[in-house]
Amino acid sequence: MEKIRIAPGLQWVSIPEAGLYIQCGCPADSCKHLMKRGLIGSVERDGIRFETGPNAILLSDVPIQNGNLANLAEFPVLQMLYRQGMIIPGHPNNTGQKPLLLGTEEQLQLQSEYIFRGNYGLTSIEELMEAGVPDSLAREMMSIKRTFAFGRIRMTDELLDLRVIDDGELEIRPGVFVKRTSFNIYEFSAGGKSIEVDLSVEAAEEFEPPYSLGFHRVSREYFSIIHTGDGDGWNMSQPCMGSLVCFQERLYLIDAGPYIVNALVALGISVTDLEGVFQTHSHDDHFAGLTSLIRLDRRLKYFAAPYVRASVEKKLSALMGMRTGEFSQYFEVVDLVPESWNDERGLEVMPVYSPHPVETTVFFFRAPWNGGYRTYAHLADIIDFKVLRGFQKNDETADGISDSLRTSYTKRLLEPVDVKKIDAGGGMIHGNALDFKDDPSGSIFISHKSSALTQEEKQIGSSATFGSTEVLIPAIRDPHAFRAASRHLREYFPDSSEHELAQLANCDISSFNAGSIIVKQGSRVDNLYLVLDGVCELMDSEGKATFSLSGGALIGELAGLEGTPAPATVRAASFMTALRIPTAMYEHFVRKNSLHDIILLASENRRSIQRTRLFGDMVSFSVLNRIAQSMQRRTAIAGESVRVAGTSELAMLEQGSVSLSWGGVPMATLKPGGFWGEVTVLHQAPGLFEARADLPSTYFLIPGEAIENIPIVRWRLTEEFRKRLAWFRTAVRVAWNDEFAFGESGVDEQRRLFFRGVREYIALRGEAKDDHAHRIHDLIEAARRLFQQEELFLQSSAYPGLEQHRTDHVRMLAQLSSVAASPEGLRESRHETIGDFLKEWLFSHTMIEDRKVKPFIAERGGRGNAKSM
Repeated sequence: MEKIRIAPGLQWVSIPEAGLYIQCGCPADSCKHLMKRGLIGSVERDGIRFETGPNAILLSDVPIQNGNLANLAEFPVLQMLYRQGMIIPGHPNNTGQKPLLLGTEEQLQLQSEYIFRGNYGLTSIEELMEAGVPDSLAREMMSIKRTFAFGRIRMTDELLDLRVIDDGELEIRPGVFVKRTSFNIYEFSAGGKSIEVDLSVEAAEEFEPPYSLGFHRVSREYFSIIHTGDGDGWNMSQPCMGSLVCFQERLYLIDAGPYIVNALVALGISVTDLEGVFQTHSHDDHFAGLTSLIRLDRRLKYFAAPYVRASVEKKLSALMGMRTGEFSQYFEVVDLVPESWNDERGLEVMPVYSPHPVETTVFFFRAPWNGGYRTYAHLADIIDFKVLRGFQKNDETADGISDSLRTSYTKRLLEPVDVKKIDAGGGMIHGNALDFKDDPSGSIFISHKSSALTQEEKQIGSSATFGSTEVLIPAIRDPHAFRAASRHLREYFPDSSEHELAQLANCDISSFNAGSIIVKQGSRVDNLYLVLDGVCELMDSEGKATFSLSGGALIGELAGLEGTPAPATVRAASFMTALRIPTAMYEHFVRKNSLHDIILLASENRRSIQRTRLFGDMVSFSVLNRIAQSMQRRTAIAGESVRVAGTSELAMLEQGSVSLSWGGVPMATLKPGGFWGEVTVLHQAPGLFEARADLPSTYFLIPGEAIENIPIVRWRLTEEFRKRLAWFRTAVRVAWNDEFAFGESGVDEQRRLFFRGVREYIALRGEAKDDHAHRIHDLIEAARRLFQQEELFLQSSAYPGLEQHRTDHVRMLAQLSSVAASPEGLRESRHETIGDFLKEWLFSHTMIEDRKVKPFIAERGGRGNAKSM
């Protein structure tokens, strides 16, 4: 038995005597990390060459760690099933034993749906038509999907052995056991030996790419394409296929592969510089970096054909447990009309349907120039024309692609453009460069490969070197710096005159190489620096990077005004440019406009929150100032309760110590920078936990309206809330507590009975199958009675959230009935699954949706008007 630490959030446990090789954790590009360490290799058996690798995956207890997705199992699963051959008929590595997927019930449910959506996207004609696909095309798209799926769409549990790890010890192979000892900590044991695995990532740690990109400087042309990657999901040395479109200084991503933020920093670009992202499809090598684009204080534009967007939403919602509609809280959704030119502020784009296992489009871009157009085609995840011909159906009742669609599609791909980037990854679901050997386009770039170009491919197209730029329309001059400086200054000083801001914006521009020190701790501040492009980082007194600064950050402001030494070192994390404002000039501007006291107060508050994890990541100075001006400082003596009000409000500790608990059970002790009350901001429900000062403490109260629409802040709050809810489900017994009360005596009596039924079912072990069936039937009926009574009461009370309540009730009853009706549903081995599902739903619904009712009922005197009550 051996354990190897591969990277943050990724470990390897091997038990050779049991034939068990476990990948612990699934950050992005985990397969590339394992390949790099030699844990995935190539072997030959019976004349067939295939890969080695894991045959089991252990999931993190939470889907997000430090703002990044922690359970991206799609590619590891594909590697096991296909590259290792564990699902291929007649393959020497297909023993009939399914790969193992291990984790908590919640994460297995999320992963099951996420992998299902990653394999197939939208899975019915109805779902496609809901996304705007015409009936005839929807039927053909489903026909093509079934062809890719070898005739049948299969659920995840048909491909994988899903094993729930609950409070006890689980035998995963003969003589091999695993148990969950605490949050994100697991113990594997076999033959008298044991190994502990901790999947938690330290607060200062980030998941890391398996490759190094160096640093590059790119210019902003009028219309250009910047190559951000030409690898695939298996290329250890390059990012996945993607591009940046630069148009009139605005930057747009095409797809967001793993570690896209690292790629942007390597190019001297901050994620805050982006205008939006165009999405081709939802496979992880084009999708996994999407959540990184939430790391800013505004919503990026999200461009996609409606059916691609619907597919991405369903997959992301499954991965994170998001509700329908939450996607638009993080992105400004712009649905593109397929097969038509769509205008994005002068840049025209046409998405074209591309046959694939999931909903996919290729993109054509154009911009007018000299009486015509300059054009770019981005052909990601296209299909080898030979494979496509093999899919053609001669019988209308058979699955496959029609001759008319195949012909029109291949003709469209071969249309000449100025610059064309093609997928040449080969195999069943990728393209072939030889299909483009007679393409008359101006420049062709071959992408989406893990191997070097062949001699034939070299005669067809070029390699898309990371950071290289294809200029379609050059910029005649570069006004970007002045405009960027003016914009940031206007955001920072909204009430100042234009001419005074123009004087500041006209200062000199300084450029810094990656790694250069801009301001050194303890030095005199003779110049302030307003960051225009790139990323820099603030270092604490011990020399550790604490948080990033990007466009709009004003470096050295307070020390310059106060004439004090710089309190921290700031260095460039990429190539960057900044407006250099002489301190004396800035002092004159501040004094003339009577801004000193306002800046001082805002700076003190901003400094208190700026170095926290919640606000210290890509939140601009202007937004930080707005938050700083809205928040109020409070003090608490030791032992005093500091629970937030029932309205939308967040509390953040400045100094001291605060403990969180529920029902007398201690949950966590918060240090400065810690926060509570996130459920009031996210769900407008009363706070979950009792907060009490351990020491004399100061804390800030921040209105929810000041932060609820900031994507990165909402993301961080959601991450922490999920961790706390996971603790709650583990630490709190299913037993009645007044915190669970609905607020009406008749409903609460039914609620007590339902809680008791769930508790008794969870305690049910070793009983006959008939007893399980009887108890489940009783629980379903009890839930139905409870829900009817709740809904009647809420209806009589004119409760505004009644429809969401009904939706949750319908979904819970449908899921419980489905599990109970399954042939597997009543086996004793599934008892824990049903029990965990009940506990999960009970806590999630009761602690969020039901708690919203209590303040509403209290305002109306504690009772509704239903006669039956």
